[in-house]
Amino acid sequence: MINAREIRKQRGLKQCELARMVGLEQGSLSDIENEKKNPSFDVLIRLALALDCSLDELVDVKSHPAAS
Repeated sequence: MINAREIRKQRGLKQCELARMVGLEQGSLSDIENEKKNPSFDVLIRLALALDCSLDELVDVKSHPAAS
């Protein structure tokens, strides 16, 4: 699970602002936030940098089906 939406809202950013910061279309960011699209590792790093958070905070590995 990607926590981008929750962290983005905590930071007071609009979806269009974060998308611009990481070089994505707003629709692509929306797909990532709604788990319709899996981001590449590069996009995960750009999101973490833009949101000033760690990859661990951004990606909840324990909720992934493979963790079961």
